[in-house]
Amino acid sequence: MTGYLVRRAAQAVVVVLGVTAVTFGLQQLIPGSLARAILGPRASPAEIAAFNEANGLGRPPIEQYLAFLGRLVRGDLGYSYRLNQSVDSLVLHQLPNDVVVVGSALVLAIVIAIPLGIAQAVRRNRAVDHAATAAAFALYSMPSYWLALLLIAGLSITAHALPAEGPQAATIGGLLADPVALILPVLTLTLVNVALFSRYMRSAAISTLAEDYIRVARAKGMPARRVLTRHVLRNSLISVTTLIGLSIPVILTSGLVVEYVFNVPGIGLTYYTAAVNADYPVELGIAVLVGLVTVAGNLLADLAYVILDPRIRYE
Repeated sequence: MTGYLVRRAAQAVVVVLGVTAVTFGLQQLIPGSLARAILGPRASPAEIAAFNEANGLGRPPIEQYLAFLGRLVRGDLGYSYRLNQSVDSLVLHQLPNDVVVVGSALVLAIVIAIPLGIAQAVRRNRAVDHAATAAAFALYSMPSYWLALLLIAGLSITAHALPAEGPQAATIGGLLADPVALILPVLTLTLVNVALFSRYMRSAAISTLAEDYIRVARAKGMPARRVLTRHVLRNSLISVTTLIGLSIPVILTSGLVVEYVFNVPGIGLTYYTAAVNADYPVELGIAVLVGLVTVAGNLLADLAYVILDPRIRYE
């Protein structure tokens, strides 16, 4: 197990280097320059040259990349010249909002989708299964912004039951102080994730129910509820665990559209604003951070396999 973790850590370093290299390279290909975006179209060539010299932007790209890696190792994601704020402090300020909105939606989706998927597998090809499958396909194929607009139209504009705008607070306490405004953003993300997770859980549970050890457990007279909780649930979660691990970066990325529609302050909305305003350091810093979190999510999923199924061994 120790050797496996060492190999995965080495692979993670390679993946992160690849992510940083590709992201940094694509940034260099964007038309225009950071100096022009910050100083404006009327900046003189002398002012642009002075800005590039002061911030090391006049050096060759490889030197800029190595300097960026050096800062990244120290936990420095860059500096937003437009906002006059470091990217890491900006992310730390916005991350709690994403954890509350997107994280709570992810947890709710898992809690709903797992029993729903098992119920569909047990009642396969029955009315409940067909209805849940149709709903899941409809929600999964629907863009999140369109679902958000439908919920706003139905629950805010027509029914006047919920506010159309999310909470505008910049702290967790402020968000939780207005729980009603959180319902629509969280509901939108929850429905999209339930559609995804339930389909995977249903497929995994159907495969598990066909295994010989399930037949043996039933033949021995084990109660149906115990068969589901002790054997079907645990073994079906193995395949879903990968999806959950890959969903961890969703806390940073999936809220982009929903945060924009509901105007909720968060990393997603910050990234969108940076892209619109050509704030390249913020774009690069958040993209690299998402890559790091994705690698960490994959590693956590691999470790969860061993917990769910002790037969799994990593050599």
